[in-house]
This record gives sequence, structure tokens and C-alpha cells, in this order.
Amino acid sequence: MRTFTQRHAETHNSSRIGWLRAAVLGANDGIVSTGSLLIGVAAAGATHQTMMVTGIAGLVAGAMSMAAGEYVSVHAQADTEHADLAREKREIDTAPEAEHRELADIYVKRGIAPELARQVAVQLMAHDALGSHARDELGISEALSARPFSAASASAMSFIVGAILPVAVSVLVPLAQVILWVSLMSLIFLAVLGAIAAKAGGASVLLGAWRVTFWGALAMVITALVGRLFGAVV
Repeated sequence: MRTFTQRHAETHNSSRIGWLRAAVLGANDGIVSTGSLLIGVAAAGATHQTMMVTGIAGLVAGAMSMAAGEYVSVHAQADTEHADLAREKREIDTAPEAEHRELADIYVKRGIAPELARQVAVQLMAHDALGSHARDELGISEALSARPFSAASASAMSFIVGAILPVAVSVLVPLAQVILWVSLMSLIFLAVLGAIAAKAGGASVLLGAWRVTFWGALAMVITALVGRLFGAVV
């Protein structure tokens, strides 16, 4: 009887963590911040024209802020990863035996027999010493490594998409009904976003939709109260 190894395709949700986190953060912030901004100025008595200018200004400023903030923060993570990898490479070059033992100890703690753990450590380091330590000691992998430009682009673009939605609603509905419609549609947009994000991440769709909608509603209520309290466009 002939035996053979058959590969099967696997797709893991963790491979989406980098871009999914940035995209969800950007879209959520676009809907919440722009929707809340529009509700706040509407509650303060703004005109339709003022609301349109405010919404567009908030969209542009928010997208640039998201891109810059995401790039800087993720680049800081990337710098830390590179520094750790450089230090690990020096340790491998100067003390390879100690690094063998360190890697073997990691496998022993995960349940592998000591002798087998030593053999695995030797073989993995012979194949890719730095990659083995990066993955098993430092927790750095290709799928989860920091990508500043990708994160910044995803955040900015998703923020624009999210912000356009409440701006469009504010333009299309009568001024007297702006607060109602922007609030209602923003909550619907947030629920859809939460559901999509949860589906893409393999989590509960209902829980994801509820979580995003709740915090978005809270932000809009507080902003509307502040706008009503001051009663002036600022």
C-alpha cells in the first residue's frame, strides 16, 4: 500500500491581524468622530453649509491624523523588533551553545522531552538560527510583524470611507432632522462595521456589532450634550 503526504490548504485569521486592526480602527474612528462632530455642531445650531464644511474638514484632518499616528506608532514597534533581532543575532554569533540551550529550554517548557528538545533546537538553528529565536523566543513572525506603511494606508483609507458616510447623510437630509438621521445612520454603519470585522476575524458577529455600536452611541450622545450645552458653533 502506497503512503503519501497530502497537503491541505489552511487559512488562519491571525494572518489578517495587521491590516484588519488598522482598517477597523480607521473606519470606526471615521464614523464616530465625524458623526459626533456633525451632531455636536448641529446641536449648537449650525447651518447646513457650516456642517458640510465642518464634516469635510474633519474628514481630511482625521485621515491625515490617522495615517501619521498609525505610521509613527507601528514604526516604533518595528524599530523595537529590529533592535531585538539585532541583539539576538549578536548573541547567536558570540554564544551559540547558550542560545541552543535557551531554545531547547523553551521547547521543554512546551512539553517536549529534553533530549528531543535539544535535537529540535540544533536542527532548527542549523536551518535558520535567527528565525527560530525570533519566532519562539521573541514572538516575532512574518504574519504578525509590524508594517508601518501598510497600517498607515489602511487606517487613512478606511477613515475616509467611514467619515464619508455621516457627511453624506448630513448633506442629504433636511437640517431639522440632521441629528436624528446622522445618529441613526451612524449607528447602523457602526453595527455593519462591527459585524464585518467580527466575521473577518472569526469572532461572534452579534457581539462585534454590539460592541462597536455601543461605544459609538456613547460618544455621539456625549458630543450632542456638549454641543447643546455650549449652544454655539465653535
